[in-house]
Amino acid sequence: MFSLSYNVQRMLIISSFLFLPLLLLAAFSFYPALYLVWLSFTSWDGYSPDKPWVGMANYKEIFENREIFGVLSHNLAYFIGGIVQNILALFFALLLSRRLRGRNAFRIVLFLPYILNSVAIAYMFTYVFDAQNGSLNVLLTALGLEGLITSWLGNKHVVNISLAFISMWKFMGFNMVIYIGALQSIPEDLYEASKIDGASRFQALRYITLPSIRRILELSMLLTVSGALEVFDLPFVMTKGGPAGASETFVTKTVQTAFNFNNYGLASAMGVVLLAIVVAVITIQRKVILRGEKE
Repeated sequence: MFSLSYNVQRMLIISSFLFLPLLLLAAFSFYPALYLVWLSFTSWDGYSPDKPWVGMANYKEIFENREIFGVLSHNLAYFIGGIVQNILALFFALLLSRRLRGRNAFRIVLFLPYILNSVAIAYMFTYVFDAQNGSLNVLLTALGLEGLITSWLGNKHVVNISLAFISMWKFMGFNMVIYIGALQSIPEDLYEASKIDGASRFQALRYITLPSIRRILELSMLLTVSGALEVFDLPFVMTKGGPAGASETFVTKTVQTAFNFNNYGLASAMGVVLLAIVVAVITIQRKVILRGEKE
């Protein structure tokens, strides 16, 4: 070892430390992903050792069958809810970054939903949205708003909005904490200088705050888009995709295709398509957000 040059020793040490992580990454990420792609070209039923090759038939089925590809429209409610969630998170972050009495208590209250188990939240809101004795309809009755009462999980026109509201409630506190951390990293000198120059609060927000946390905004939007496309737990636990498939998402449809209909080849193709959509959307989003910036 000591007869080797410094650069060679350095590369050997670095390679030694990277070997195990790269091995684990290849075994549990790259290999399953490549195997998934291979399965997407077969008609495997999940049990038989034979995996008949069908070529592009599964992908053709996905784009021609409206019952499969059309469920992506149900994810739109989660995307809109994610945007509203980020706006509210930024609002509360700006508010709770100031020197307010009890701000830490408010931060904890808003962050608590994020640390709750998703399945527990789903069951809790099942009682909130219950059509007969749900607390939401009881509250509307007490306020004299009986005209707004509906079956929140049984009405195909509002079920996705109801589920998206739960997701928004759960993750808003997480984004708020991220934004608070970003806001606290902005030097106070910038705001003091803007006050001396006569800048209003809105101008300080527009020209100092938002540009300073632009990277964090990008990260939050990336998580929002990918999360909206990959929604699974809430519709699976609360509605099972009902009523009449109105709350099915692309992921729940994929799981149903694999485990209910034993069509693992088609389900694998759906997983590949979802991955391609997420990558494409994130790439476009980065190009739009970082337009005019150097990487």
